Amino acid sequence: MERMQALDAVRALTAYGIRKGLIEREDSIYAANSLLDVLGLEPEGSFAPDAEDLAEDLPLEEILGVLLDDAVARGRIDSGIASRDLFDTRLMGCLTPRPSEVIRRFRELYEAEGPAAATDYFYALSKDSDYIRSYRIRKDRKWVSHTRYGDLDITINLSKPEKDPKAIAAALTKKQDAYPRCLLCPQNEGYAGRLDHPARQTIRLIPLTLDGADWYMQYSPYVYYNEHCIVLSAAHVPMKIERATFRRLLEFIRIFPHYTVGSNADLPIVGGSILTHEHFQGGHYTFAMAKAGIRREISIRGYEDIRAGIVEWPMSVIRLNGRDMDRMVDLADRILTVWRGYSDASCGIMAETEGTPHNTITPIARMRDGEYELDLVLRNNRTSEEHPLGIYHPHAELHHIKKENIGLIEVMGLAVLPARLLTEMEALKDAILEGRAPEEDLILQPHAAWAREILDRHPAFRPENVRNTPEARKALDAVIEDEIGQVFARVLEHCGVYKDDEEGRKGFARFIEAV
Repeated sequence: MERMQALDAVRALTAYGIRKGLIEREDSIYAANSLLDVLGLEPEGSFAPDAEDLAEDLPLEEILGVLLDDAVARGRIDSGIASRDLFDTRLMGCLTPRPSEVIRRFRELYEAEGPAAATDYFYALSKDSDYIRSYRIRKDRKWVSHTRYGDLDITINLSKPEKDPKAIAAALTKKQDAYPRCLLCPQNEGYAGRLDHPARQTIRLIPLTLDGADWYMQYSPYVYYNEHCIVLSAAHVPMKIERATFRRLLEFIRIFPHYTVGSNADLPIVGGSILTHEHFQGGHYTFAMAKAGIRREISIRGYEDIRAGIVEWPMSVIRLNGRDMDRMVDLADRILTVWRGYSDASCGIMAETEGTPHNTITPIARMRDGEYELDLVLRNNRTSEEHPLGIYHPHAELHHIKKENIGLIEVMGLAVLPARLLTEMEALKDAILEGRAPEEDLILQPHAAWAREILDRHPAFRPENVRNTPEARKALDAVIEDEIGQVFARVLEHCGVYKDDEEGRKGFARFIEAV
């Protein structure tokens, strides 16, 4: 089919906006003129979509591609990915409903049809406006690996760069005088962006009140799981786990009982990627940790009305269940307060070093059978000469697969692995099927020891046995995926402050007694 011209693409994009409900039919001339202005085009005749335009459901990526290529050819923008992303977001901003319209529609649906209808609308809008670039997200690799802790979700992320843990920590002390101050500030709504900051004409925020403070809900542009939302403070204040955190999490799931929501911890190494702006992450998804059972029931004196237990999970998790929000908050705050000051040298746990705190909690909230459920994951960010990136962080032997901080999403059992693995794993499979030693390939050297372990566990792929056939590659694909999943399980084990052995179980029991 002959590639469409820029003016045809303007008509097609206007029609797309009508089909998706971003604009009404009556808005078509206005929207088309807005697009023409951004593009610097001066057409002849009418550009309101006709019936034929509305019937032709062209992929959004194709329509935008035509307009971007035309803008590059005419010198409106350069050909870099950042410039193209800034420009196509500006185009889609011409079609995206104003914030007040989105908020009004969201609230109407919430009152008339319930919270799920409201979030369904908001999520669809975020995708249709191209704020969530679904055509990029579809390229991510995803699978499930069965481990002793249940089925873990594994993803290789192809739409977001890998972050360095030291850079994340350094962001806490970096002077922030730019506008908007960070990617999570509500001032991003409608911001045109710049080469070092994404355009946000298509982002929309839903105002919330949590524990008497102004917060907002939006969706993540990377959607690691279904309806991956971000709940952010109106104020640009650092992450902080405190009593108010537990109440805000529980209030959020009271408003949206079909969602899970949690907070990254508030210390470097164990605190996820953005520590400079208080926020939560949630969504309409059941994580592996939520499916995990209770390893041992416990009882906290004075809180016998709240069911509690240690979760069967590689990290150290206390689960609370109850119907009374105030009581849940009280007990969670008590556990946090004790943990903040708790040390146990026999398990390598130190609350502080020369005044620098090490203990904090990653909390996760959900509704289960009409009750509030709160998982409290004990975290410690101490480092050592042997483990300079963190004692309770993926150790060096696992960095070939995962080096980044283990934040909230991965704590719950969903691995977000770097894009480099896609190329490296294909190279590794080539080497194995061709009987070559991985050490001979520069990019495979970090994986060499792990590759030898894989061949020990799967002797059919040793050089003397392997045959390079389509069937062998398919079988090896499954083996490599499973082995990556097992590495992720070990990553979580490394991050657990109490190991699942006799000494770890005794240490955990001592902490429970201290509570």
